[in-house]
Amino acid sequence: MDKLRAMETFVRIVDRGSLTAAAESLRSSLPSVVRTLAALEAALDARLLHRTTRRMALTDEGREYYARCQRVLADVDDAEAALSARRAAPKGRLRLTAPVMFGRLHVAPVLSDFIRRHPAVNVELLLLDRVVDLVEEGIDLGVRIGQLPDSSLVALPIGETRRVVCASPAYLKRAGTPVSPAELAARRCVSFGGLAPGNEWTFATQGKATRVRVAPALASNQIDPVLDACVGGEGLGQFLCYQVRTLLEGRKLQRVLVEFEPAPLPIHAIYPSARLLSSNVRALVDWAVPRLRARVLA
Repeated sequence: MDKLRAMETFVRIVDRGSLTAAAESLRSSLPSVVRTLAALEAALDARLLHRTTRRMALTDEGREYYARCQRVLADVDDAEAALSARRAAPKGRLRLTAPVMFGRLHVAPVLSDFIRRHPAVNVELLLLDRVVDLVEEGIDLGVRIGQLPDSSLVALPIGETRRVVCASPAYLKRAGTPVSPAELAARRCVSFGGLAPGNEWTFATQGKATRVRVAPALASNQIDPVLDACVGGEGLGQFLCYQVRTLLEGRKLQRVLVEFEPAPLPIHAIYPSARLLSSNVRALVDWAVPRLRARVLA
């Protein structure tokens, strides 16, 4: 027995209200529909429908099986639609969002390759260091760093990053290297508001999350002036690891308080429910996610 065909026949019988109407909609014969239903009930060892000469009604087992059949058939339709969408060349407008520096370093280069490959696509990239409501603001795809609340959004893991405290070698030579997070309250610091709202820096002490409030010499909602000040020796700063990677490798900054760094933060690509996904967004997800993973891990 073709199980999917049998499921479709059963759903069509219920939806159309009779065996005859189901046979007509399936362009099949009434005896064929009757045989398919009987074979399905025999395979399940359960009666799905109460049938009399005048009416037909679902049994309790039939009602539960009907709901499951609807989900299975919908998933099959989605799978077929996804394959068809991948064969179609994307075109039209796409809107994306990402944190400012992550977007500049990683998302923008991937998007440049995507629009070069698909010239009929127009992409708008919004770089924002705030949480964006994708549905409310009409965003097709977003990159989010941090723990995700439960929602209807689909989340695909890209990688992870850590909060790190850094300072220039010149500052550490002048002021000394801190040995505990508590020292930072009395130290000269610079603070990026997109990572530390309220100038509270996060650490892990003996496995427990702790916060230290700093009094920054410079605070900004943009990361560039804070990084410049930190490199220039104006104080200690807390950043995400990807934001200072090249500066650490170039020895312009030095990492401190490593043993107090909190658990890594996950990085996800997020988009609305897969059932609402357009062919354009499917193409972008298929293109961008593996390339972002490779860039984060590199």
